[in-house]
Amino acid sequence: MKKQYDYIITGAGCAGLSLLYRLLLDPFFSTKEILVIDEAPKNSNDRTWCFWEIEPDIFESIVFHRWKSMWFYASNFSGDLAIDPYTYKMIRGIDFYEFVQSAAAAFPNVEWKQATVKALINNTEKGLAAVVLADGIVYAETIFNSILFDPIQPNKNEFYFLQHFKGWEIETIAPVFDASKASFMDFRVSQQVGTNFVYVLPTSPTTALVEYTLFTKELLAPSEYDIALKNYIHQFLKISDYTVKHEEFGVIPMTNTKFPEVEGRIVYIGIAGGAAKASTGYAFRFIQQRVKAIVADLKNGNSVGISPVFKQRKNNLYDSVLLHVLHYNFMKGDEVFAAIFKKNKASDVLRFLDNEGDFSTDFKIMRSVPIYIFLPAAIKELGKTLAKYV
Repeated sequence: MKKQYDYIITGAGCAGLSLLYRLLLDPFFSTKEILVIDEAPKNSNDRTWCFWEIEPDIFESIVFHRWKSMWFYASNFSGDLAIDPYTYKMIRGIDFYEFVQSAAAAFPNVEWKQATVKALINNTEKGLAAVVLADGIVYAETIFNSILFDPIQPNKNEFYFLQHFKGWEIETIAPVFDASKASFMDFRVSQQVGTNFVYVLPTSPTTALVEYTLFTKELLAPSEYDIALKNYIHQFLKISDYTVKHEEFGVIPMTNTKFPEVEGRIVYIGIAGGAAKASTGYAFRFIQQRVKAIVADLKNGNSVGISPVFKQRKNNLYDSVLLHVLHYNFMKGDEVFAAIFKKNKASDVLRFLDNEGDFSTDFKIMRSVPIYIFLPAAIKELGKTLAKYV
């Protein structure tokens, strides 16, 4: 390992490896010395990313399964949602890691190091950024960091939830699943604490990923996730004979706390850069948008920029309003999503959740929820936003 690189990527998860792969695709970066650091070897199927998109992107070849329609279930609305022109897609963690690592093996300018990052230093005496490791310090012109070093500490009047989930990939002997349809959100599980739902993502007539997901302020005891999954599979899927082939667990912050995007020679990406949508936890598509823009800025010789201000503030406001409603329990999360999906085309809802809606789409979505609940919350959150810039 050398002591100095053009770029160091700290964290080889979705954001770090997405950035690396996009750099490798462009010959402009073929002479750039790149070091990737992560404490894990990235050789296990530790997570699954699901997202929707219209046009295939650079990871299309490793999409494990696709769905063109999705079930939605809630107490006051259920339906089979056609999502054209979108396709809902799944990428498995192991396929993603192996794909990028295999591609990078052909590039002698890329190095890997398995190590724990102790700290990052901005603007050292060398005029560079630095990564502190147990066995020394390495320097770079730019560090792209996706590691959250410290717990998130919301400021006063900011909201903070955890999206936490446990998933089982189950296999049955008899064919019981329709692999052409996913259950996007099933809110028929208990809603006594927080917002709780289940994804069911069939990948064959005998296999499916069943994922129990919660928006709450605290994690559950480990056994509670298992109990909820067992009960759901028995009660709603009507399956009693199955094998758990694989398990995954994850936690994503849902907060309107502002994350840094650029500080000196350190560029923040992924969750550490605020890529997870505050009101839903969706991150994969936002990560791709962010790293694609970073690559374009680097290639064009621009300073790595931040998100467009107006669009960023507009979407932050929308997220803050929903977090406000959930925080004060003015309306249950299942009721909010049911109202939105009941009164709008599924494609418009997905566009809105992707922060890609125009004013007309946004207005239709906002009209779907009770104005007497959401308007006061919107006025309150708008006041907080304006106060930051006055």
